[in-house]
Amino acid sequence: METSERELHAGPAAMTPREHPTRPGFNPDYAGRKAECDGGRAIAGTRWATREEFCGRLTGEYIDHGDPPWRWYLMVELSKRPDGYEADAVWCEEASLFFVAE
Repeated sequence: METSERELHAGPAAMTPREHPTRPGFNPDYAGRKAECDGGRAIAGTRWATREEFCGRLTGEYIDHGDPPWRWYLMVELSKRPDGYEADAVWCEEASLFFVAE
């Protein structure tokens, strides 16, 4: 996994490893599953944040980030994304993931 390609939106790469160490992994039970996730990001220059929704396919790749660790899964093949979101993938916090029946 190349971090520069994965520095996507609101995921663990938004904070540098010096601030919070990361531990990558793979969960075969999540690989290829369709899911939705919701989250948000800070609005620059304000104390406000946006609410954003994504839908796509999980790769099974994850990063445990912080102490205690938060687990973030990589979602690709985005079929739903916020207006203006141009990246091909997004990191989703595990508690914000919802599997979608196919």
